Amino acid sequence: MKLYIKYMVSLRCKIVVRDALKNLGLHYTSLELGVVDVMEDINNEEREKLKAALLESGLELMDDKKAVLIEKIKIVITEMIHYNDELPKVNYSEYISKIMGYDYTYLANIFSEVKGITIEHYIIAHKIEKVKELLLYDELNLTEISYRMNYSSVSHLSTQFKKVTGLTPTFFKSLKDKKRNSLDEV
Repeated sequence: MKLYIKYMVSLRCKIVVRDALKNLGLHYTSLELGVVDVMEDINNEEREKLKAALLESGLELMDDKKAVLIEKIKIVITEMIHYNDELPKVNYSEYISKIMGYDYTYLANIFSEVKGITIEHYIIAHKIEKVKELLLYDELNLTEISYRMNYSSVSHLSTQFKKVTGLTPTFFKSLKDKKRNSLDEV
């Protein structure tokens, strides 16, 4: 039985879910960001207990089909940007559509309707968070970051960074108190 979990964006979230399942005596075959395959059928009482245990850690068990689809889109984007060494060279819409198995227009319409922003803006927000992370690590220069994040130029990256944060990448890097958002806040 597949269960979908909202706000599950990191290894720590996986650990929380694993522990919650273990405490309820439930077994799983796979545990990925946003989805877990539970071996047993879960009755309503177990579902409510799992729901309560997840809520304590800021996670949410989902039932609504649109919410599940939105969460899957968010997970695809999060994994694409934050957990791959390089972003896909294909158009993001093609990539998301291929992974999800749905027409991109359908996905984009549902995403915009439910989240109030476009998938494109959601991707940009995540890319800027990744750029912040790379700037903080100080291992790559701006040209290398621009290339790694599939920007057409350093100028394009800088313009988009300033539009989202109000700061230039160079100024952000020079700040002593650098602020990054957690992935579930993006």
